[in-house]
Amino acid sequence: MAQVLEFKLPDLGEGLTEAEIVRWLVAVGDVVAIDQPVVEVETAKAMVEVPCPYGGVVTARFGEEGTELPVGAPLLTVAVGGAPDDGASPAPEATKAPQAAAAKDAESSEYSGNVLVGYGTAGPAARRRRVRHETPAAAPAPAPAALVQPEAPAGPVPVISPLVRKLARDGGLDLRQVRGSGPEGLILRADVETALAVREQAATVSTPAPAPAPSAVAASAALGERVPLRGVRGAVADKLSRSRTEIPDATCWVDADATELMAARAAMNAAGGPKISVLALLARICTHALARFPELNSTVDTAAREIVRLPDVHLGFAAQTPRGLVVPVVRDAGGRTAESLTAEFARLTESARQGTLTPADLTGGTFTLNNYGVFGVDGSTPIINHPEAAMLGVGRIVPKPWVHGGELAVRQVVQLSLTFDHRVCDGGTAGGFLRYVADCVENPAVLLRTL
Repeated sequence: MAQVLEFKLPDLGEGLTEAEIVRWLVAVGDVVAIDQPVVEVETAKAMVEVPCPYGGVVTARFGEEGTELPVGAPLLTVAVGGAPDDGASPAPEATKAPQAAAAKDAESSEYSGNVLVGYGTAGPAARRRRVRHETPAAAPAPAPAALVQPEAPAGPVPVISPLVRKLARDGGLDLRQVRGSGPEGLILRADVETALAVREQAATVSTPAPAPAPSAVAASAALGERVPLRGVRGAVADKLSRSRTEIPDATCWVDADATELMAARAAMNAAGGPKISVLALLARICTHALARFPELNSTVDTAAREIVRLPDVHLGFAAQTPRGLVVPVVRDAGGRTAESLTAEFARLTESARQGTLTPADLTGGTFTLNNYGVFGVDGSTPIINHPEAAMLGVGRIVPKPWVHGGELAVRQVVQLSLTFDHRVCDGGTAGGFLRYVADCVENPAVLLRTL
């Protein structure tokens, strides 16, 4: 006899609390294998395929494509452990033992323990809860997620916290219809919040909007287009707002003659082997500068009122993609060669364009390099990528009049700007860092002293 198991949207890590359904990979009635990807979702950090830890027949999907679900909301249900029931109702004594055996088999044989590859593994008790013990006579059609029971249970409502009761009362939610996830079915705050969110989503999906009157259409057009701040755009907005709110930043900049740097790159590429990018050379310069000025490779622990200087440089770089601005991170950039940095920049940039970056690729940075010169602009005042302490901005490298060797000449000039957290250092340190970077750009041989 089959058991119907509910698979919820797993915790994707890195503080993510919701995801948008981009594309369903299975339909109701499909047979799925353990750990088979069943849905493609977009989070604020990346687009990922979510594998189902159960093997069996899909009996229901929750949420249409484009729907945003909170972590913990149902994604689908799967009938596992045997063929679906034909609708007959055998005597309780005859079914009790087979049901217990099927449930045990479902937990041991039809559950992989995996939730999302790369995000850890947990046992059945931590990652899934059975929707119901009886098997439906027929697979239900796809419907919005519901966290309510079909009938109100008899007896007192299993809830202790008055805060939970008030939250449900304010939201017009009947606690008798909520299934608790706590010990012995205790209703927790998270259960109420999830139920309210899913109910609102279900109402949005199922209730068609009335056709607006012509005057309403005209008024709406006059107000302009409304674009939801969610996904990558929402994450960028939240992070930049937090940076501006929490970090007392300051910016300094300098023009530098990049003629010798460009000549050095041309000579390296003419020698054969993999081509070296300008971004990789600038990254090498940054890592050496951070070794001399470690104050800028740090973060501020506001709770402890401490500056935490970080031992390794994980270099983020701004990349524009069809989904918006993302900042992939090159791990251990300080120990990489220019060739290795070039290859890693290329790999992460391509993954960003394809939308296949993982949350691990987008987190953990300690310093960011922003090459906005690719947009044809000379200067900018970058906003620090919170919780980092600094960002180096690089404008376009273009021929300009420049005094070189006491004479006016046309040279390849670039503007460099450094935005830094004034809590971690003063202007002297920031100016020293930026001047060292500019000296290395103007005379790459300066780096030989530190090698």
